[in-house]
Amino acid sequence: MMSRSKLLLLLLVLALVAGGFALWNKNRHSTDASAYRTVPVARGDILQTVSANGTLNPVVLVNVGTQVSGTVQTLHADFNDRVKADQVLAELDPSLFRAQLDQSRANLANARASLQLAEANERRARALFGQDYIARAELDQAIQALGAAKAQVAAATAQVHRDETNLRYSVIVSPVSGVVVSRNVDVGQTVAASFQTPTLFSIAQDLKRMQIYTTVAEADVGKAKVGQTVHFAVDAFPGQDFVGTVRQIRLNSQVLQNVVTYNVVIDVDNPEEILLPGMTAFVSIVIDERKNVLKLPLAALRYEPAEGAKAPKPKEKAVYRLEDGQAVAVPVRTGIADGKFAELVEGDLKEGDALVTEDQQKHRAEPTQGGGPGGGSFRVRMF
Repeated sequence: MMSRSKLLLLLLVLALVAGGFALWNKNRHSTDASAYRTVPVARGDILQTVSANGTLNPVVLVNVGTQVSGTVQTLHADFNDRVKADQVLAELDPSLFRAQLDQSRANLANARASLQLAEANERRARALFGQDYIARAELDQAIQALGAAKAQVAAATAQVHRDETNLRYSVIVSPVSGVVVSRNVDVGQTVAASFQTPTLFSIAQDLKRMQIYTTVAEADVGKAKVGQTVHFAVDAFPGQDFVGTVRQIRLNSQVLQNVVTYNVVIDVDNPEEILLPGMTAFVSIVIDERKNVLKLPLAALRYEPAEGAKAPKPKEKAVYRLEDGQAVAVPVRTGIADGKFAELVEGDLKEGDALVTEDQQKHRAEPTQGGGPGGGSFRVRMF
């Protein structure tokens, strides 16, 4: 008959063995669960976009030049000034223009005096011809001289008008109301309009409306349509999302680094005028959109179980849902995708399901037997 002390010892051993087994079983399941990195199925919006870079520009940018040559005498406008239509922007030195106008007016006075003499000679010649005192040839000469005098008056009058116009052109005025974006001259600088009109000022007519000139590769331009929504960002305001609309897809193609591209013009509202001309815009053209749908992480779609794993590899597209520490294949059919998620069109998944994206066991080093600094964890073998 077993003594009481031996019976207590046996019960104690059995209790330790049962407790150890329970702890080992619990750790085994938790280890299986922690062997995978997962991401839950979420619900939200998906935007399929085409990305490009572009430059912000005013819708109307007027380059103000001069039609006459001269020296800049006075400036009445500077960078960022708001100007009205017909407001004086600059003045050229008018001395030469006034002198030329005075000379032209003097020539006109001389031509008018010659005309008066020619008219008197013509009247006298007609009277004398009527009395048969002069020949017909002398009358014709008087008539011709009168015609030439009238022509001289007309030419001198035209020259006066021309010099008056040049004098007016020495005062540079704004053709539109807007903001001075650029000033390209200084006081004392000589501008020459002999071969081409020099640009003195650049005026943005309305900075509350801007446009983006961007280029889209030929592989993506077929997806872009007029009226599509555009999201873009600028370096000046990180984290802030701006919205625009595709206004025009230009047919004129360009070749950049052996890639055929097309210009896409995007309209942008700028009510606070915080977007400035010349800023670089990082554009995303929304070509398709899904709202309030289940989203699958692209990492889950790329995941495949290791060889020898319990989860089978199906022939169709599938994701792997974590169930009781095991990766279970779930066939799915997807729709549009952005850079991180894909739309779930068909599949036995619900919001919150944990999808496997990575097998962390692949990244764990194989444990080594024994202790010491280079040894692995100690294993207990149960017989």
